[in-house]
Amino acid sequence: MTPRTIRLWAWLHKWSSLVCTLFMLLLCLTGLPLIFHHEIGHLTGTEIEAPPLQAELETRRASADEVMAAARARYPDRIVQFMGKSDDDERLWWATLTPTPAPTDDYKSVMVDARTGQVVGEYRVGEGFMDLMFRLHVDLFAGLPGKLFLGFMGLLLLVALVSGVVLYAPFMRKLDFGTVRHDRSARTRWLDLHNLIGIVTLVWCFVVGATGVINTGADLLVKYWQVEHVGELVRPYQGQPLVPESGRAPLQQALQAAQAAAPGKHLYFIAFPGTTFSSPHHTTFFMRGDTPLTAKLMVPVLVDARTARVTAAPELPWYLDALLLSQPLHFGDYGGLPMKILWALLDIATIVVLGSGLYLWLKKRGAAGSPARRMVLGDAQQAMDTPR
Repeated sequence: MTPRTIRLWAWLHKWSSLVCTLFMLLLCLTGLPLIFHHEIGHLTGTEIEAPPLQAELETRRASADEVMAAARARYPDRIVQFMGKSDDDERLWWATLTPTPAPTDDYKSVMVDARTGQVVGEYRVGEGFMDLMFRLHVDLFAGLPGKLFLGFMGLLLLVALVSGVVLYAPFMRKLDFGTVRHDRSARTRWLDLHNLIGIVTLVWCFVVGATGVINTGADLLVKYWQVEHVGELVRPYQGQPLVPESGRAPLQQALQAAQAAAPGKHLYFIAFPGTTFSSPHHTTFFMRGDTPLTAKLMVPVLVDARTARVTAAPELPWYLDALLLSQPLHFGDYGGLPMKILWALLDIATIVVLGSGLYLWLKKRGAAGSPARRMVLGDAQQAMDTPR
């Protein structure tokens, strides 16, 4: 590369890194406990578990209508917006209730034991340490604008990674891979560590950064799907009002129709009429497979809320499949605890890379006006400035 090209890539790397570093540090720090959110929940007692029952009750399962009735009984002034089965225990159902059918942030979430049809616990929505970490990590408590802002920071991270790879060869031209020059200045040692850890964690950082960017667009992708795809399916219902709870067919009947339309699939969650993932006229059942891959992919089955007849069971478009696959990959939720531990170690390594990059920039600024700048920057910086 010519010196001018190197300087251009160096400029891109420096400013893309500087603009996003503090936010990436925040995301790495908040993401670390989120990797182990299930384990932390079990340790702190915030994860709701099925209580032990007599053997003869273990095989009993309440109908979907009984589960919904139990949730409604806890909050009779609210409407059930979503229901689904627990990821950890199929004996448990969760239900989310709000005051109105319109989109809102006022949620109550309860857990119902399907063996007894009784509420066994309630999540403290919007409370606690893990919720704080989640909101900071997802949207900075700023909703969609916060998500899009973090998505832009993620794009800058990807630019920093690509430019860092381009610059790695000139930096390391005179050094063996993995060299850390302990006999040089502190800044040079940190520069070598920054380069070494950065190149080792490159693929992981790119995967997590790219999936994070995809996740920030989830709301917009779902909205686009509703307008472009679901809108066509519900066109025959145009002009009809939202189906109220009193006018709906039994939920268990609708669930059985959805299961028949998606053989070999299992219920993941239910979106009721008027919610984000459904239409004003349908109860939408999201079904999934039982393998590690198909359990992440969903098939929506739209069931007429009044008649319990299946309207459509369309395949999700590729961009929603990409979103569904990226969400668990972002948190290392594919390979159990060993993969989570690996994700956590790589997360910590990335914190070191980000922190060392900020340190190197601050030290460089301090040395910028010094006649001995070349000595402070070390051989690696000289390699950047020397014509090839």
